[in-house]
Amino acid sequence: MADQQLGFFVNLQRCLGCHTCEVACKDWHGLAPGPRWRRVRTVEGGTYPRPFAYFVSIACNHCAEPICVSVCPAKAYTKRPDGLVVHDPSRCMGCQYCTFACPYGAPQYDEAAGRAGKCSGCYGRVDAGEEPVCVGSCIGRALEFGPLSELEKRHPGCVSTIGVMPPAEMTRPSLRLLRRPESQSAPSRIVDGHRTRPVEGGKRR
Repeated sequence: MADQQLGFFVNLQRCLGCHTCEVACKDWHGLAPGPRWRRVRTVEGGTYPRPFAYFVSIACNHCAEPICVSVCPAKAYTKRPDGLVVHDPSRCMGCQYCTFACPYGAPQYDEAAGRAGKCSGCYGRVDAGEEPVCVGSCIGRALEFGPLSELEKRHPGCVSTIGVMPPAEMTRPSLRLLRRPESQSAPSRIVDGHRTRPVEGGKRR
């Protein structure tokens, strides 16, 4: 892992589910309809009289052990010294190995372009001393970005995964979350945009 591994912090207690971060990302990067480099998902569960719902904003987690880097035959992915995992579209051959391998679904395939793409951590903005566009656009101030060590000091008790996400041991994501109490309960379904996906067997994953 980089000495000053950069990553994202997501405060589940503050996320409003407004999708502003998602839209800002698409607009800033000029993405075509379809690919979403940052996605806001709704997690629902519980039963009457105690149902619950909360929102999770997630993008590429710039993992310490990124699967996309290891599976890409074109070497289109590299990990920078600051820990950001970036994709070179000029090298991408559109094989979609990365989209199949990433447990977070971060790489998104653009059918019109015939290649994949993903969150870059807005490294151009970061190099200029600015924050990623999703962070700056968040009206609930639920997103933060910076060295993981600083994020952990700023938010004691934060975690690197919750029940609806893959185990952190898979890729060691550079992500920290402040949980809601409900995030430790078994959800019944995950709503991603206009699509609804039941949680198999009622179990967290």
